[in-house]
Amino acid sequence: MSIIAFIIVGILAGFIARAIMPGRQSMSFVATALLGMLGSFVGGFLASLISRERAFDLHAAGLIGSVIGALLVLLMLSAVGRRRRLV
Repeated sequence: MSIIAFIIVGILAGFIARAIMPGRQSMSFVATALLGMLGSFVGGFLASLISRERAFDLHAAGLIGSVIGALLVLLMLSAVGRRRRLV
């Protein structure tokens, strides 16, 4: 996958994950893009463990995996944020 496509899919996945996740996430555009790109990497890596396809290929299931990965990253970030507020 090219870098440009990776960034575009990351931005889309970040925005979709933020829309799905309940609660308020105060993130900038760059943070949302980084969230989506990290989620895209996590989703692609998890999908490559299950299937025999390469982790960085672009296909329709890749966007779904990217959103799921971004949701997982967002969940971990919110859990860390909650833990910091309690201490």
